[in-house]
Amino acid sequence: MSAIWYFEDENLFQVLCPHKFKAYKKNHDFDEYRKNDYIYFEEDSANKVYLIEKGKVKIGYYSEDGQEVIKAILTRGEIFGEKAILGEDRRTEFAQSVDNRTSICPVGVQTMHDLMRDNQSFSLKIYKFIGLRFRRLERRLQLLLFKDTKTRLLEFLNELKEDYGYCCPNTGDMVIQHPYTQKDIANLIGTSRPTLNIILNELKESNIIDFDRKQIRLRNVA
Repeated sequence: MSAIWYFEDENLFQVLCPHKFKAYKKNHDFDEYRKNDYIYFEEDSANKVYLIEKGKVKIGYYSEDGQEVIKAILTRGEIFGEKAILGEDRRTEFAQSVDNRTSICPVGVQTMHDLMRDNQSFSLKIYKFIGLRFRRLERRLQLLLFKDTKTRLLEFLNELKEDYGYCCPNTGDMVIQHPYTQKDIANLIGTSRPTLNIILNELKESNIIDFDRKQIRLRNVA
């Protein structure tokens, strides 16, 4: 199965950005955001889909008691706000810039529908992407409800392996070069950063993983 944020080894930004289509390139601009800027809020009108040209964006919502719940943290080449394609007219989540120089490519829903209508292969890619994303989100929510923190972390590392991992032929280790901070990972698996750090170090002492700020190494995967 292709990694959730990519399909057929093609970056979504390269596939979908209107700059790739002459009919839409002339009147198209990028939007720039700084850290903590919101791209949209819950209940905003859902009339666009967004592609990340650079930077990071977190997707989430607020629980009834006001707690922030992070559903995803997305990076260059990834798409969000895609439920507007399926007919959502109001946002059920917020999107917020995580970096100081986040650049977003907004695509109007009508533009996206036109592109999908005119190109069956393009349309199938979009629906495949949306289906895979829903499946992964459902799995992550099940983990948050029913699994302990260590299991949630191991499942998340397995997702990272699919998206960012490669096997080191000399050691048999799986090397994951990912874009997330420890705070990002803690938010995504529903725990605190200190708890995450404790579990990471326990796994390191057991020689299951090794890690630094830029990569995580899964030991002896082969």
